[in-house]
Amino acid sequence: MTARILSGKEIAEAIKLEVAADIAELEKDHEFRPGLAVVRVGDDPASAVYVGNKVKTSAELGIVSEHHHLEADTPHDEVLALVNDLNSRDEIDGILVQLPLPKQIDEKVILEAIDPAKDVDGFHPLNVGRIALGQKALAPCTPVGVIEILKRSGVEIAGKHAVVIGRSNIVGRPLAQLLLQENATVTICHSRTTDLPSVTGQGDILISHLPLPGFVRAEHIREGASVIDVGINSVTDAEAVSGFFEGEELEKRLRTLEKRGATLVGDVNPREAMAKAGSFTPVPGGVGLLTVAMLMRNTVDAARMRRLK
Repeated sequence: MTARILSGKEIAEAIKLEVAADIAELEKDHEFRPGLAVVRVGDDPASAVYVGNKVKTSAELGIVSEHHHLEADTPHDEVLALVNDLNSRDEIDGILVQLPLPKQIDEKVILEAIDPAKDVDGFHPLNVGRIALGQKALAPCTPVGVIEILKRSGVEIAGKHAVVIGRSNIVGRPLAQLLLQENATVTICHSRTTDLPSVTGQGDILISHLPLPGFVRAEHIREGASVIDVGINSVTDAEAVSGFFEGEELEKRLRTLEKRGATLVGDVNPREAMAKAGSFTPVPGGVGLLTVAMLMRNTVDAARMRRLK
């Protein structure tokens, strides 16, 4: 048995085409384009790459984007003032503050200061509460991306047992709520779960979001399950890479390791998942690509809800 690969790239491209068409329609019928402001504080290399991708994609699809890059020693009050200014500007439909923030900035205060109607990351407590109540809201991009992968790949959710490994506020908890809205039976596992394989092995759908490369193995996976790997981990050890891949893919990964010093893997051991799961998302090329696409979708949805009441 070899699992079917669920391509995040194809689904992300389809969503971006839909978003671009919606933006063109808004400009034609209502004479405006959605506006997105991205705030980055400091020079974290990963944040720089993420923000660059978001700004680039915005431009490609027709969203008017602003990138506010502040120095790493920027005071908390200055960041808060910028968020409040963006809240007041009618042409800005979405505000995204790239995490993590430097230690002198209170992340909780900044995120809660964002107007919930412009909270395209879906992190504001008001939007979190609305999702928990099954109401219409801007939802976190990665969890919504997981739902899109499942639906567009023809994986049935209603009536199925979905097991989520990880209870973060960014992925695990909101994803569980979204799965409930799709009529799945949902179990959340975490570091205190006893006998993890016995629980995850019940899942028709298994979703993992942990900072642990290759942690999910064959013993955790139900035969024929749909396995969604949300993890992104950098591996620098050739022996570890050899335990995750085989054949041409292993050779490719070892070349990447030699050239760049690291290769990306998820939380799931791909070699074991491919042999036991019914379908599987690769890393890279899976869920990660959906996150930016769903940010674009959230920005358009925020613009519609704000301007076309």
